[in-house]
Amino acid sequence: MAGTRLKFSSTAAAAALAAVALTSLGAGTANAAAWPPLREGAYLYSGTHGTGKEFRVDLDDVGTCHTLSTPPRSLQIVSGSGSLVLYPGADCTGASSWASGSLAQSDLPWAARSYRVVPA
Repeated sequence: MAGTRLKFSSTAAAAALAAVALTSLGAGTANAAAWPPLREGAYLYSGTHGTGKEFRVDLDDVGTCHTLSTPPRSLQIVSGSGSLVLYPGADCTGASSWASGSLAQSDLPWAARSYRVVPA
């Protein structure tokens, strides 16, 4: 009888976890609606979730460091060939950097002061 109870408890726990996961997915989907529509290229935004001032990145300018007057807080990139590395300091400096990947829609961990395009 103890085995039956244990099996039931495991099944109930799995069902509860599935419900939490589905609820989380629903919240993420609603949150994603705030972003601008996906489009080819790379864009930096001064606000979170793709809001605020938009800055288009030239993905063909590989390797050049760019310092920004308005630090971005989020980015959106759709590219098969390039990605971004963002830095907290001007002139691509700082204690750490953050890499985007070639398909991303993300809030940055900190306001970026500079970036460079790198091959994906």
